[in-house]
Amino acid sequence: MKLRKRLPLQLFYLDLAILLIDKLIVFLYRRSRMKKIFLLIAILGISVAGFAQQKEVDSLLPYQKNPTLPAFHILMMDSSTIFNTYYIPEGKPTVLMLFSPDCDHCQHLTEMLLKGMDSLKQIQFYLVTPMNLTMLKGFYDKYHLADYKNIKVGKDYEYFFYNFYGAHYVPYIAVYDKQKKLLKTFEGSTTVKDLYELTNKK
Repeated sequence: MKLRKRLPLQLFYLDLAILLIDKLIVFLYRRSRMKKIFLLIAILGISVAGFAQQKEVDSLLPYQKNPTLPAFHILMMDSSTIFNTYYIPEGKPTVLMLFSPDCDHCQHLTEMLLKGMDSLKQIQFYLVTPMNLTMLKGFYDKYHLADYKNIKVGKDYEYFFYNFYGAHYVPYIAVYDKQKKLLKTFEGSTTVKDLYELTNKK
């Protein structure tokens, strides 16, 4: 019974809405052509702006959309252990570094970091490469990286780094704070001073 009582009133409002829309269409039709063109341009402009904004968001790289330390797999130096970066503990800054064992710039940066390691002891370093383990072992042994407790080295066998960070050059460095939030990325190189100051900001 309640539904039947409400139905005529709903139809009245529907007819009223249709009438108002019809009047609005007639009113707009009688306006000057220039104003209609202006209205069309305004609508088109809003649509284009919305599309451009959406395109800008879509063009962001994964690390820009999600500035938290990512979880990915690293094949460790024993060639059997797989470590997931999800388990990197909070409480200390973290540096992820993509490198190639035969890259001169990567070797130079590694030498520089090791020389300044006394001031970087608080940082957890994870050095990863997509290159084969034979090349990686030569690099690992050359710089005696096993002697540094805060440095882990392994293979990015899923090529995660390239896809997530869009890295074009090595070395590529991503620096995260104690809460695993991104601080900054460096493509090409960085310095001990930069890393120290970045990870010791109050």
